[in-house]
Amino acid sequence: MATANIKFGYSGWRAIIAEDFNLSNLRRVTHAVAEHLKENREYGYKGEEYLLHLKNSGRVPPKVQHVIVGYDTRYLSEEFARNVAEAFAAEGLTVLFSNMETPAPAVACTVMKTFAAGGLVITAGNDPAHYNGFKWMPYWGGPALPEVTDDLEARIQSLTIAESEKFLPFDHAVSAGVIKVLDFHENYFKQLYSLLDSSAIKKAGLKVAADSVYGAARTYLRPALEKLGAKVIPLRETRDVLFGSRAPDTAEENLRELKTAVVKNRLNLGLACNCDADSFGIIDSDGTWISPNLVFGLALEHLVKNRGFKGKIARSLMTSHFADAVGRQYGLTVRETPVGFKHVGNLLRTGQYLIGGEESGGLSIMGHAPEQDGILACLLMAEMVAYERRPIKKILAELNRKVGNFVNSRIDQCVDKGVNLAAVLEKLTHRPPLNLSGASVWRIDHTDGFKFIMKDGSWMGLRPSDTDPTIRIYAEASTKPRMEALIETGKKIINGKF
Repeated sequence: MATANIKFGYSGWRAIIAEDFNLSNLRRVTHAVAEHLKENREYGYKGEEYLLHLKNSGRVPPKVQHVIVGYDTRYLSEEFARNVAEAFAAEGLTVLFSNMETPAPAVACTVMKTFAAGGLVITAGNDPAHYNGFKWMPYWGGPALPEVTDDLEARIQSLTIAESEKFLPFDHAVSAGVIKVLDFHENYFKQLYSLLDSSAIKKAGLKVAADSVYGAARTYLRPALEKLGAKVIPLRETRDVLFGSRAPDTAEENLRELKTAVVKNRLNLGLACNCDADSFGIIDSDGTWISPNLVFGLALEHLVKNRGFKGKIARSLMTSHFADAVGRQYGLTVRETPVGFKHVGNLLRTGQYLIGGEESGGLSIMGHAPEQDGILACLLMAEMVAYERRPIKKILAELNRKVGNFVNSRIDQCVDKGVNLAAVLEKLTHRPPLNLSGASVWRIDHTDGFKFIMKDGSWMGLRPSDTDPTIRIYAEASTKPRMEALIETGKKIINGKF
């Protein structure tokens, strides 16, 4: 069987189950990771950065290094994870293996808590049910950076068949103590509660609906809320490998049942996590879906105003400027990164940033793993409502009066048939428009795609997708008509009509 051209995207390697995502390729990727850990001079467990990490933490390098392995609720995820563990065991690595499906942030926290060489989750995030994936987290407990994944890709291609097929049978490895099957719940819950004002949440007596979207949060989200004193109505906690015939995300259209439960039962909140619980969905008491861009700014305001947090703000390039406006109230600086939470996480791991986020639902805070955590985001919204004693919309309305309105959207636009996309991108690079929808362009950011920032504070972004033949159009303005006009202008530009 020919080796697939395995590439790591924004959140690991993903492919269709039984096509490129098969046992042979999965073991090849695993052995490449093991080789990377043993030989990489910077990021491996014998590398300078990892050894410094141990030294700064008062730890000595263990004789046998270990890795963390978790998995989501997708079809065959546990079986794929067992095969990964067998390959790691054959490489002489001890494996701490989850005893059941596990949220990605719980794996990240376990990596940090145990000073592992790294951890991985078998997951394809929000992708449809026929996909699965391999998400690698180095020792810092955040997404792998490009220099790590570039090294992995090169090693994958250079492995021989004999090298890539080594494995130690799972049961034998468990008996020998090389694979240790553990429950990750307790340590993760302790970490979450250390970041929250548990007493404030308990006093509020919140009534909440918790939607796990058939994913790995099903034994984490509701129990965490109940331990904080909330009365919880659970939704979609069974395992369904087809996710109700939908992609397992937390987009507004996938949370209709959650909206209904909140309104019908007169609840304070509806909270949801996607398949691997690294992103979130928030429903207010009247059934309104609160976009991740707004949640990011709200979480920032809450942490500074109510909890006294201090530090910088990290966000991806195409994330709303709402958080910037909130931060300006308190004299906080903002750092933009390319798209992908790995860049945000790389800033969070410095300890200088109080919060990091991106428009697709990634969020984490100071003192936590530098990995996006949907469960934490849900609990922060519950904590905010507990402090404020009013619905999110009222909190948001007051904040908008202080910092202004920010209306934003993102669409994935297919390019019209016959359009030469390369020519469009070349024109954008060398002869870009300087006026969009009646507003002058102040500057153009080429960090990741094209971001046109207007003098009136509105902006429009264009980014070619890495995974399909579409262009992502982002837009933000102070009013919905203005934002919609920018979206329409974006459509004309990518189809060569501007």
